[in-house]
Amino acid sequence: MRGWIVFLILMLVICGCINEVKNKTGDNMSVLMVIAPKDFRDEELFEPLQIFESKYINVDVVSTTRGEHIGMLGGKITTSKTIKEVNAKDYDAIVIVGGIGSKEYLWDNEDLQKLVKEFYNDGKVVSAICLSPVVLARAGILRDKKATVFPTKEAIEELKKHGAIYVDEGVVVDGNVVTAKNPNYAKDFGLEVVKLLGK
Repeated sequence: MRGWIVFLILMLVICGCINEVKNKTGDNMSVLMVIAPKDFRDEELFEPLQIFESKYINVDVVSTTRGEHIGMLGGKITTSKTIKEVNAKDYDAIVIVGGIGSKEYLWDNEDLQKLVKEFYNDGKVVSAICLSPVVLARAGILRDKKATVFPTKEAIEELKKHGAIYVDEGVVVDGNVVTAKNPNYAKDFGLEVVKLLGK
């Protein structure tokens, strides 16, 4: 009987050590990617997604609705959860994908703005690309921070109106916030998020 007790204690210790190693290597890290229900920009979803998965980071993709979503270039992805159903505590970073659908579906989404604030206040990585840095601006987290956005007059004005320091660069990192200009920088954008996650 004592032998079994010693064996069980030993197994618990070993499992604990394995979990600790996993946590240190980041294998248990999770990223939340947010897309518009239609007309998201394909590269801005799939290129960072591929990078995250290559680093063994868990990824959940959510939108305003569940089901199949189609990007501007015809790429498809199916989501099983909505923005409203997300618990920020389950993730280490949030990545908001751009595309023309962002303005229609994400810019004014109060649930998404609330999530962004929660991630930011918890010191987690907050990122957005293309037209979606406007979501960060409207959530109030870009004040006095350098940021970029897809260079439409309206998007740039939105950033400035909410106190951001607009920078005309491909990818901009300021503290725990990453913003990127357009699909051409999708890969670099994903790599900067990974870097902030310590991967």
